[in-house]
Amino acid sequence: MSAKAISEQTGKEFLYKYISTSAAVQNRFRYARVTADTDWDRLTQEQPWLLTERLVVKPDQLIKRRGKLGLVGINLDLHGVRDWLKTHFMKETTVGKAKGVLRNFLIEPFVPHEQDEEFYVCIYAMREGDHVLFHHEGGVEVGDVDAKAQRLMVAVDEKLTEDQVTEQLLTNVSEDKKQVIATFIVGLFTLYEELYFTYLEINPLVVTQDGVFILDMAAKIDATADYICKSKWGDVEFPPPFGREAYPEEAYIADLDAKSGASLKLTLLNPQGRIWTMVAGGGASVVYSDTICDLGGVDELANYGEYSGAPSEQQTYDYAKTILALMTQEKHPEGKVLIIGGSIANFTNVAATFKGIVRAIKDYQGPLKEHEVTIFVRRGGPNYQEGLRVMGEVGKTTGIPIHVFGTETHMTAIVGMALGHRPIPNEPPKDAHTANFLLSASNSAKTPAATRTASFSEPRTSNDVTPAKKSKAGLPADIHRFRLPETTLFKKTTKTIVWGMQTRAVQGMMDFDYVCSRDEPSVAAMVYPFTGDHKQKFYWGHKEILLPVYKNMADAMKKHPQVDVLISFASLRSAFDSTIEAMQYPQIHTIAIIAEGIPEAQTRKMIKMADEKGVTIIGPATVGGIKPGCFKIGNTGGMLDNILASKLYRPGSVAYVSRSGGMSNELNNIISRTTDGVYEGVAIGGDRYPGSTFMDHVLRYQDTPGVKMIIMLGEIGGTEEYRICQGIQEGRITKPVVCWCIGTCATMFASEVQFGHAGACANQASETAVAKNQALRDAGAYVPKSFDELGNVISTVYEELVANGTIVPAQEVPPPTVPMDYSWARELGLIRKPASFMTSICDERGQELIYAGMPITEVFKEEMGLGGVLGLLWFQRRLPRYACHFIEMCLMVTADHGPAVSGAHNTIVCARAGKDLISSLTSGLLTIGDRFGGALDAAAKQFSKAFDSGMLPMEFVNKMKKDGKLIMGIGHRVKSINNPDMRVQILKDYVKQNFPSSHLLDYALDVEKITTSKKPNLILNVDGLIGVAFVDLLRTCGGFTRDEADEFVEIGALNGIFVLGRSMGFIGHYLDQKRLKQGLYRHPWDDISYWTF
Repeated sequence: MSAKAISEQTGKEFLYKYISTSAAVQNRFRYARVTADTDWDRLTQEQPWLLTERLVVKPDQLIKRRGKLGLVGINLDLHGVRDWLKTHFMKETTVGKAKGVLRNFLIEPFVPHEQDEEFYVCIYAMREGDHVLFHHEGGVEVGDVDAKAQRLMVAVDEKLTEDQVTEQLLTNVSEDKKQVIATFIVGLFTLYEELYFTYLEINPLVVTQDGVFILDMAAKIDATADYICKSKWGDVEFPPPFGREAYPEEAYIADLDAKSGASLKLTLLNPQGRIWTMVAGGGASVVYSDTICDLGGVDELANYGEYSGAPSEQQTYDYAKTILALMTQEKHPEGKVLIIGGSIANFTNVAATFKGIVRAIKDYQGPLKEHEVTIFVRRGGPNYQEGLRVMGEVGKTTGIPIHVFGTETHMTAIVGMALGHRPIPNEPPKDAHTANFLLSASNSAKTPAATRTASFSEPRTSNDVTPAKKSKAGLPADIHRFRLPETTLFKKTTKTIVWGMQTRAVQGMMDFDYVCSRDEPSVAAMVYPFTGDHKQKFYWGHKEILLPVYKNMADAMKKHPQVDVLISFASLRSAFDSTIEAMQYPQIHTIAIIAEGIPEAQTRKMIKMADEKGVTIIGPATVGGIKPGCFKIGNTGGMLDNILASKLYRPGSVAYVSRSGGMSNELNNIISRTTDGVYEGVAIGGDRYPGSTFMDHVLRYQDTPGVKMIIMLGEIGGTEEYRICQGIQEGRITKPVVCWCIGTCATMFASEVQFGHAGACANQASETAVAKNQALRDAGAYVPKSFDELGNVISTVYEELVANGTIVPAQEVPPPTVPMDYSWARELGLIRKPASFMTSICDERGQELIYAGMPITEVFKEEMGLGGVLGLLWFQRRLPRYACHFIEMCLMVTADHGPAVSGAHNTIVCARAGKDLISSLTSGLLTIGDRFGGALDAAAKQFSKAFDSGMLPMEFVNKMKKDGKLIMGIGHRVKSINNPDMRVQILKDYVKQNFPSSHLLDYALDVEKITTSKKPNLILNVDGLIGVAFVDLLRTCGGFTRDEADEFVEIGALNGIFVLGRSMGFIGHYLDQKRLKQGLYRHPWDDISYWTF
């Protein structure tokens, strides 16, 4: 949602902080909030004026007309305020249909004033600009300000002046107050614009000789502008509508939503209800709620919510488990139902999202069975067959009743089944598998199919359709009332530029082009500012082609002058700038903006510029549109299986316009099953101000000869549907129009519910779906009784057009086959291929990193340290604590041994030659071998072999001497029996004290006694000690078999200890040389012996 209500306290805080006006605004920041946690002593210390002034107290919970409801305490001292609160605090109150508990209050200074000092001012946003309302009488009895108030409309990108305010708004204000009020209103309007308000009402605004006082205030801000206004807004709290409690689960989902590129919404309506929903798609979620309420389930509907925008498996799991946890808190005598519904997805991988839901169902299978939960599933879209299969399997394995349906079943049919209004079929018919687009699309000669299985929530009755009134064809069409865009936006030769690296969407467009038998791909180029110019590889049928990608839009436009469409996948933050830039090029006639969450003020500026330049904008917040046989925008229509199933590869006779992108794909399905198919379809987007309107597209369809009937899917909020009524009544629209506005359930809810689309909110009675459906019906449109019956009405109208010869169904021509992408075929399980790599130590694919089966959060919770992590990644074992500590000790003692050793020397020389860290470190590491540092493995092998063969220490020494081999791990250039290496002593003492057994170390120490008796520096060195001690650790810690322990020695794991430890020292030497700013090293001549042969 974009426009969100804020508390009165928040609104006044914004005003007091940021308003810029010469008018004297009084009582700035003089308010106090009272809740259940209020400490009155502390409050009076922080706000001492509470003790000395007369006060006003009122609830601050988005309650309208508090004065008329007796919810304002006036002219009280602090004692009187506390007495007043005792009779109101935590008391249940009814406001309209909503019942709620009063728990948040605001205390402010009482302002003595006369009635004629009260005024009313309101600013609110509309598509064409911002309306300023002013009335010279304010207060509780202001009445119908819409009828009374003076009005001034400030067009988009224009400024409000004091002269305008004085001349047009203040005609009934006394001269002595005009200057102050005009100055204040101009400052208020500037504040309204700069802080992205969408609604700001002050009633009353009191103006006395002392200045301006804001008594009561109501406001909404555009929440999508948070990234712009964060520095001024801070962390804004958006309170729920009165009558609906704020639940922690809602806050949790809101937090998930904020952190995700997908959309996740949850509103709890009645936590004790038995009907729960988990619906994919903003439009579909409203349709399901409508159907539940239509079938009498409003009192049992527990929640409203939706997930969309391709959430990950983990995000869907988190969303699903939240709902399952809520619905299994209390039992219901009739059991509960969970409706997992959705329209046909355009791009969301249904199987991937269902995996998250399945995980949640498995986790909650006990509570679900205990609460007698029955689950009904209906979904379509990419890989939906696999998703439905997995969902059906989990029902069988858990014993939970799960009924699964696909696109063969009407979208809301499962609601009727869940509520007992229709029987549940034992074996619903199955549609073709996703892989079937490799085959011929159809064997039938004609379209459409004459029959379809009954699958609506109510059994189908005889043609119970509201007849359309005959349009008044004799009336002249007043074309000046309506904007007239181009009749044809897309042709079979249309070329587009795609903004953004959306390779999947582009490939989908090219596959669509191919099955439509276009001569060339519709995508001419891509623009992606974050890389240089390059080529991107795509498929055109069986053939690979290269598509140019440009860093700058100017280069793309210059090199592709035939392009007239831009499809923008820019993010919500960059969509505005990129769209404004695109409109500077006269060749661009149509722009599709996919991004959701663009601030409304920016959208209105784009619309204004588009109107001036004659550009059609589709979106924002849309999937786009499709013209079968010609062109499709991005992911519209889904994958090829849906393109073919819905016959979108060739034109039909029916055109539609919808707000919802997901529901547009559902319309494709319904239309293909009930008519000869889609001629064109556009989803204008779910924002309050779509770039193009219903009327824009309906008029195009009216003027397009190939379109024989029109379908419009509207929704609650806005008044655009009334223009369709006007067009029908005035004879401008003469073709049959089938209409339905979703959101009829809103009038049945006790409190306001914001649906999935930003624009789906009624601000007045005329904006409700019920009112608009009735108006359309009265105007002469075909309007079903519910969405459930939409398919029946479309079918009836179509059959009438066929019967009177308006539509003649054409012969079906099979489209060309398109090979399936390898990645998608593998996703569907149609092929298999051996992996190029295998790994068993780490998995980064889920919500968190996993080391050898242990989540990273557990690693830190258990305080495993570096030694524990090394145990997981190297040995795939959780080693005992003493073993982890020993590994860390080994790393510490091997970290460095001064600058003179070969590895450190090489690192230093390389660093002084100006090389980077990685090069210098690698130079040092390359010196590690049998002569330097690499003796750990060799020592472990030699000593283990001798010990395991039963050879006595003396025999071992003599054999090595006889064979002419050095004993690895014995000997030191500096240290000796008389000058022991303390590193060896520290490690030896630790092993003796902590290891269960140290047989190999003891054997090595016996060898040392023999070697040092011959020469004092032939001691067991640090490499040798670590090598033999590690063998003791692997063999005796209990985590490895003997063969496993020997294998780790054989494959070189022990040398890794030295490499890892010494890397720390080498890096230290590199940083030291850089810090000391040492120059290029040149070895001195006097340290080199020169020989001549």
